[in-house]
Amino acid sequence: MITELAINTIRALGIDATNKADSGHPGIVLGAAPMAYTLWTRHLNVNPKDPLWINRDRFVLAAGHGSMLLYALLHLSGFNVTMDDINAFRQLDSKTPGHPEYLHTEGVDATSGPLGQGIPMAVGMAIAERFLASKFNKEDATLIDHYTYVLCGDGDLMEGVTNEAASIAGHLQLGKLIVLYDSNDITLDGEKHLSFSEDIKGKFEAMGWHYELVKDGFDVEAVNNAIEKAKNVTDKPSIIEIKTIIGYGAEKQVTSSVHGAPLGKDGGVVAKKAYNWTYDEFEVPQEVYHHFEETVIKRGNKAYKDWTSNLESYKTKYPELYQEFMQYVNDEIPVDLTEVLPVYELGHKNATRNYSYECLNKASAVIPYLIGGAADLTASTKAIIKGEPAFTPENPSGRNIFFGVREFAMAAIGNGMALHGGLKV
Repeated sequence: MITELAINTIRALGIDATNKADSGHPGIVLGAAPMAYTLWTRHLNVNPKDPLWINRDRFVLAAGHGSMLLYALLHLSGFNVTMDDINAFRQLDSKTPGHPEYLHTEGVDATSGPLGQGIPMAVGMAIAERFLASKFNKEDATLIDHYTYVLCGDGDLMEGVTNEAASIAGHLQLGKLIVLYDSNDITLDGEKHLSFSEDIKGKFEAMGWHYELVKDGFDVEAVNNAIEKAKNVTDKPSIIEIKTIIGYGAEKQVTSSVHGAPLGKDGGVVAKKAYNWTYDEFEVPQEVYHHFEETVIKRGNKAYKDWTSNLESYKTKYPELYQEFMQYVNDEIPVDLTEVLPVYELGHKNATRNYSYECLNKASAVIPYLIGGAADLTASTKAIIKGEPAFTPENPSGRNIFFGVREFAMAAIGNGMALHGGLKV
């Protein structure tokens, strides 16, 4: 069956690359391959020929240590990640470093590694999507309409910054944010119960999220159905808890030993035997390439073609908005800021926050895609655009985001908004 063969191809590449590097994290690759495969082959809209396409779905591997999972998917999906790059995993100057790096490797939407920051960055992306959609979409023309997906682990959900971001995501009702939670009950120090016993369902529902549970993370249809349900919930972000087996197939599966150490040659043989894998190291069956061509690549190409056609129609119907949209997308500042920003004489005395406020408001008057906010310190920092409304579920075109007392998340969310493109933060 092609589904099983494709999933095992991802696993085998993870084993081979970490073994050759004698470093890496195979556990998540072997356990989370089915959910990642399902998301990419059935849902994700991306275009390898234009990896920074503004209306692509975003995928953030919050658990960045599992980078070989992402590199395998990028390779199979036609991005500029070659088999030579896979062979050079974790080597100096390679395109496949130990943790994914934005703009270093095509198809990587966010640099991830420090646990906890993936979900906040994704929240920023979802905010950017909603803001731009409210600005440019018309009843007869849609330019911005995409999802932001995250794959995270137990460690991400323990981090304080994740909880800050999850709280504001629920408050802002970011319905196009979907988190796939690789719930394998293992941390690096041992079984999860030693350090983490939260009711994920109750906690996230209390924060305004939609929750789904997939009891068997290797059941592709169950994973697919959960993603479909999440996409149908438009007024809440969604978290899908997917129960998996870390290091599936390995001798030390379901233990912390398989989290961050290569299986080794003999261990790789054992795991591959469990998958009935008979191919050579770093070999991809041609039918798997074809399968990804028929799913990820074809779907993405069609979505991109439809979007470019829609953009041309938009250009005719709304020429002024089209010009403004292209300024946003191309990160063009329409004026010389040196002619706009205030000038102060040497020795002029004022509080720095007052200078900042004056500059911010001069800049925001000529840069309509400048957006930001403060962590419940607007009165002190004066980080506010005068006369502009708040960004809310009811008014997503507002340029002032009230982050509440969530300073760390605010910074990471700002990174995500910038990574999305189309905005100045």
